[in-house]
Amino acid sequence: MVLFLLLLLTVPTFAFYHCFYEAGRRYGVDPYLLVAIAKVESNFNPRAVNTNKNGTRDYGIMQINSYWVERYKLPLEWVFEPCYNIHMGAMVLKRCMYAYPQSLALAVDCYNKGAKAKGHGAYVEKVYKSYRKIKSYVER
Repeated sequence: MVLFLLLLLTVPTFAFYHCFYEAGRRYGVDPYLLVAIAKVESNFNPRAVNTNKNGTRDYGIMQINSYWVERYKLPLEWVFEPCYNIHMGAMVLKRCMYAYPQSLALAVDCYNKGAKAKGHGAYVEKVYKSYRKIKSYVER
């Protein structure tokens, strides 16, 4: 029963696994970290939409901010396509890794906060907790 429940919790991940793997390979980002971010950001909901306090919006499985949508003039239908959204998330995370090469925690925080990254806090802890669960599940 426990194994079945674990499988149910990860079914969306399996549906998009190839997208996480390919995006990770293309951008040089750990695909398990991308999965952990997607879990925290949207709980794997490809249709998720969030309005932020500053008026921007986040879209899809990786919660791509409207800043990126506007910057690259992306049609919203593309942003809601799960594989495209995961690739966009990997690109954003890679940009953060370039901006903060000294610390993966800063890069993860940058994914969430942009230039206001501090490298610690609830978001980073949630992502790391999710990452550790995913890695331990996969390594069994």
